[in-house]
Amino acid sequence: MKASETKRGMAVEHAGKTWQVREVEKSAPTARGGNTTYRFALYAIPGGQRLDLTLRADDDLREVGLGRRQAHYSYRDADGYVFMDAEDYTQYLLGADALGDAAGYITEGLEGCYVQLIDDQPVGLQLPPNVALRVVETAPELKGATATKRSKPARLQTGLEIQVPDYIGNGDVVLVSTATGEFAGRA
Repeated sequence: MKASETKRGMAVEHAGKTWQVREVEKSAPTARGGNTTYRFALYAIPGGQRLDLTLRADDDLREVGLGRRQAHYSYRDADGYVFMDAEDYTQYLLGADALGDAAGYITEGLEGCYVQLIDDQPVGLQLPPNVALRVVETAPELKGATATKRSKPARLQTGLEIQVPDYIGNGDVVLVSTATGEFAGRA
């Protein structure tokens, strides 16, 4: 498969590892003879480490058959996180290394997840775009500061720390973008 045919969400093999394509950026130079290049943001499956890769349009990438099964979070045990298939109730165990940063978004009963499979073995997790998390610790709102758009740090129920608007308080439930790790609104 050519680099120009690669789309967001695909799984590809590069340097002996499997990666998921999260971002694709095309760069077409205006000068004559300039080659169109593609810049990819790749995330390792499993693990989630990021790799930025730039290829010419006619460079080859090998697509990997990546299956996806809709699942919801069931429980955590000593070996890792257990997700249950939404259709046939198969249980998939994913270790903390396979989840990477995604572990900070997982709460009891989380739905809308997709377990990623290679040869029917779970290798990664695709989270929903936003998750609702409760604020457990943040500074109180400053009175009279409503005219300014200030943010403050907040610790969420999973231990994740994000910046939230000044009006958010302890106990509030907020939406967090799983793509950027930023505040996305009140839940």
